[in-house]
Amino acid sequence: MKKIFTVENDGFVGAYYGGPADSRKAVIIMLGDSSTDRMASCGAKWLIKQGCHALAMSAEKNNYGHHNYPLERFGKAIAFLKSIGMEKIGIAGASTTGMLSLVAASYYPEITLTIAMSPSDFVMEGFYRDGKDGANERPGDGESTVSWQGKPLPYLPYAYRHPEYWQKLTEEAREGGDKAAARKMFDESERLHPVQEEEKIKVENIHGSIVFVGAEDDVLWDTCRYIRRMEERLAQKPHDCTAESLIYKHGTHFVFPQSMLKMMLPVGSQLLVKYMFRAGREYPDECLETRIDIDRKLTRILQSW
Repeated sequence: MKKIFTVENDGFVGAYYGGPADSRKAVIIMLGDSSTDRMASCGAKWLIKQGCHALAMSAEKNNYGHHNYPLERFGKAIAFLKSIGMEKIGIAGASTTGMLSLVAASYYPEITLTIAMSPSDFVMEGFYRDGKDGANERPGDGESTVSWQGKPLPYLPYAYRHPEYWQKLTEEAREGGDKAAARKMFDESERLHPVQEEEKIKVENIHGSIVFVGAEDDVLWDTCRYIRRMEERLAQKPHDCTAESLIYKHGTHFVFPQSMLKMMLPVGSQLLVKYMFRAGREYPDECLETRIDIDRKLTRILQSW
């Protein structure tokens, strides 16, 4: 570990893991509940193996909840990377942070490679994971996942409020045979409140290269539909970025590179996918093939960047 960052001292929560001495490429990675937990450190290790410096960021220490996360924190992180000689800066995230990666890249032109795994194409409503009333997760009250200049960005509101929100997610997961599911909830959210232009991520403002990664059997949300909507948006609006979509029939919400997942769980990486999602149990070989293909393609993209 090279350096730990705190909001109080540095303006953001993060950990710089270093990189190859001859490299001037760095990727901001957002995985796990903390910038120093196993997911984040293994994600950083995987990036270093691809020839990049790695800076992990998180919302708060040991808390995956996202509510009015200041986008300005990315500006602080980018300034640090520039100060140590980084000439190319990328960003990568998965799930909620896949969305956050796209939003951040749309605000900071210094980011020239954006990897969004299982993202949405809209800003999500903020959420807490504070265990209130026994719920593992609850929506924020009038809060976005992200903010800019002290104001919450417009967001798609969830279909349900606390405590019904967690009750619905628990019910959906149980009915589908999954440990986590929210796809029906997000579909209902869009039915009640069709996504407005101000809530959509302005992917056309992103510079360099974008890589969208998703699987059709994702039960957290319909990420492939969201990816296709972003492709359509880019086809309709002027932009100077290039986009590549890695879309698979099977892969679940965990569309990680296989070698990264194996670093996180040297024994039992496939067991985790099977445990979490029914599709992982029904199509284990196909899910593995997806992660191997993602590994191969992201390695190529990072090394050629």
